[in-house]
Amino acid sequence: MMKIAVVGTGYVGLVSGACFAEMGLDITCVDVDRKKIDALNNGLIPIYEPGLEELVKRNVEEGRLHFTTELTDCLDKVEVVFSAVGTPPDEDGSADLKYVLEVARAFGRNIKKYTVLVTKSTVPVGTAQKVKAVIREEIDKRGCKIPFDVASNPEFLKEGAAIKDFMSPDRVVVGIESERARKLMTRLYRPFLINNFRVLFMDIPSAEMTKYAANAMLATRISFMNEIANLCDLVGANVEMVRKGIGSDARIGSKFLYPGCGYGGSCFPKDVKALARTAQEHGYTMQVIEAVERVNEGQKSILFGKLQRALGDLHGKTIAIWGLAFKPETDDMREAPALVVIDLLRKAGGPGAGRGPPAIIFTSSPRFGSTTPWRWRKPAAGSATKGCITQVRCTKLQRAPMPSHSSRSGNSSGCPTGRNCSRSCATTSWSTAATSSTRKRCSTPGCATTASENNTLTAHNDTIPGASASGIVLVACTACYTYPAMRLAPRKPDAA
Repeated sequence: MMKIAVVGTGYVGLVSGACFAEMGLDITCVDVDRKKIDALNNGLIPIYEPGLEELVKRNVEEGRLHFTTELTDCLDKVEVVFSAVGTPPDEDGSADLKYVLEVARAFGRNIKKYTVLVTKSTVPVGTAQKVKAVIREEIDKRGCKIPFDVASNPEFLKEGAAIKDFMSPDRVVVGIESERARKLMTRLYRPFLINNFRVLFMDIPSAEMTKYAANAMLATRISFMNEIANLCDLVGANVEMVRKGIGSDARIGSKFLYPGCGYGGSCFPKDVKALARTAQEHGYTMQVIEAVERVNEGQKSILFGKLQRALGDLHGKTIAIWGLAFKPETDDMREAPALVVIDLLRKAGGPGAGRGPPAIIFTSSPRFGSTTPWRWRKPAAGSATKGCITQVRCTKLQRAPMPSHSSRSGNSSGCPTGRNCSRSCATTSWSTAATSSTRKRCSTPGCATTASENNTLTAHNDTIPGASASGIVLVACTACYTYPAMRLAPRKPDAA
């Protein structure tokens, strides 16, 4: 059984370690955080990822997954060490490599036989050479001549689908600089080769650049589509129809063409900044990449602007926020658009804008009360939506709201979200309670979905002239309109 170590039990390290163990390897996960390691040894998972808790528990019980605070506990036994520590952004936007280099120093001080140190963290081009120099320095201090190799194996995991991405990857990118390292990494990834998954071997700088280029491309598509959605709002076009029209082109494809509140999380914001900074360090300006970041930062405040224009003065009003995490199926709030909306609401005097009373927050984030979507947490006593004049969606919808999210009269309330809306939607009053039994059809033209198929109908709305609107809502469904509109239908406060 091949033995490897994974340094860092954050999102990348823990998922990678658990998945490698599931493939039949003997894995030791290392972290300097004693509390985290103690928790993992007691079956407590520090992050939320669908299926991860069960995966860790199974492989611990079967003796393939171990946790320790000391790399030296396993270094003599392993053939490969993965470095999966954090690379937080520095003040100038560049990636902070201190943790990566700390792992390299510990590796150099303690190896006694040929071992490969593989960087799995997202790092700028040229990091491998810095890692190699640090290891060589530490070995020279010991007066030894121990062979080693460095490699790059960037991760391409989506939060919320990380286990699937790891076990059934689009591709595995491996940067190496020796045939010996290539043979070892080929043996490590043999199960993927057997299953015809693509393992792409290349030089290390190309592997390091591939990760940044991939994230920058996806971020560019998001910002591009947000710009198109904003223009659609102004000219009266339906961005959903536009998205389908351009996504049907095989040269473009449909993925990452959904407009919204802007991207967030631990990867895109940090990596876009770091890529732009790397270019600046080499005397080059990446104008497209820098524009992508500017558009994204501006997009996060557009939702608040629409809310303010519709309701006017927000002082003293209570607003429910649906979805705090930057995307569904995760509790990760790093760079989440919801944080910008909350901050702007606080400054505008709206109390329903965070964790302090009388805030009311709907969330699909497990960090705020549940690991199941559409559970809610509220600091104040009373009905979950009592007193709310509107609800703001800041995270992609995975399913329709539960009936408890409706007003007491049963009428669904529209709410602003990160989407431009079809102006052709039919105006209607919708009873959420009736959707499970009434075969009512989605009102979006061309969509054949009915309410009883999966109860996917969800309320959104088109233009509302002002805050005194009478709670008109429009109806569309998640089949034809996965993300609802960035339009507003102010709802009437529930009766006392």
